[in-house]
Amino acid sequence: MRPIIDSALSDASQALDALRRNSQVLDRIEEVARALVQTFNAGGKVIAAGNGGSMCDAMHFAEELSGRYRHDRRAFAAQAMSDPAHLTCVANDFGFDRVFARGVEAWGRAGDALVVFTTSGNSANVIAAAEAARARQIEVLGLLGGDGGRVRDLCDLLVVVPARTSDRVQEIHIKIVHLVIEEIERRLVPENYAPPR
Repeated sequence: MRPIIDSALSDASQALDALRRNSQVLDRIEEVARALVQTFNAGGKVIAAGNGGSMCDAMHFAEELSGRYRHDRRAFAAQAMSDPAHLTCVANDFGFDRVFARGVEAWGRAGDALVVFTTSGNSANVIAAAEAARARQIEVLGLLGGDGGRVRDLCDLLVVVPARTSDRVQEIHIKIVHLVIEEIERRLVPENYAPPR
């Protein structure tokens, strides 16, 4: 087992090092954080979506915005489209491809931001959500993997993770989630990051 563990950790470390060396991706992470600061400053909210592990990333992102990251501060309006009643209702009545688009139609307004998480960029329900968001003047931000897939062309801003497998993409996505949240907090509640006196 130890060689497998060592290999997996080495692979994860290489994925993180590739991110750190990619200035274009790092610039995009900053742009995503700035865009979300603008959304919150304008009174908008963040809606997040993804499938499977990417759904978990979307939920993690939303809960640390609406709840708490490192320090107490005001809540930021963010929600993941993860309610089982909504998902199963829409899947049953309209099809699984519509589960996120229907949520965007219900909860999204111009000035909001949709953050989509996908390791392939080709999930039909994520693409449909991005299309629904664009039709409503909702900014679409993508945390993607691979080559970004078909959803990349629907994103106003995107971060494509330089990793080869979906597990490594998701590991980097969660690092990006924390970087974005910290940058949002540093801009909107800078007192939480002031050096101690």
